[in-house]
Amino acid sequence: MFGYRSASPKVRLITDRQVVRLVHERDAYRMAEYYAENRAFLKPWEPVRDESHCYPSGWQARLGMITEMQKQGSAYYFILLDPEENEVRGVANFSNVLRGSFHACFLGYSLAEKWQGQGLMYEALQSAIRYMLRQQRMHRIMANYMPHNQRSGALLTRLGFEREGYAKDYLLIDGQWQDHVLTAYTNKEWLPPR
Repeated sequence: MFGYRSASPKVRLITDRQVVRLVHERDAYRMAEYYAENRAFLKPWEPVRDESHCYPSGWQARLGMITEMQKQGSAYYFILLDPEENEVRGVANFSNVLRGSFHACFLGYSLAEKWQGQGLMYEALQSAIRYMLRQQRMHRIMANYMPHNQRSGALLTRLGFEREGYAKDYLLIDGQWQDHVLTAYTNKEWLPPR
């Protein structure tokens, strides 16, 4: 009723080398471990994170809010796991999901330092984007990257995202306002929700 979903969606996507699934409240330790291990590596690419990002107790509260957003259909937070689902390799978040006359969301992602350069994010995003287009009926998925992050720009191009603009001082990253290249993937075969 009123556009809310009654239960948290259970989404588990299998790719050639990993499991890509929605995060749930039992992932607090895994998420804390991922961010603690990759804190220095991710620092230049993310907002300033407080200490709670590296502790399970901080993630327990955060995951409660994320679970609620997933129930409401306003965000979908995926984690990339090894086939046995023991280690978080990366994250892919579809946030600010809007429906109505827009049917769009924003994509954000990160990959652990030790898994860089192996095509794992490309593999995971192909699957997660397909889910968002087909099951969640998104018409547009927007993703933005800093101009000097050539690896991210190449990944988005490979996935079919097209450059749409350039935004000065767009996001506060690592304590500084950063310019971003604006890209989007538009679903040419979009069908309205049933």
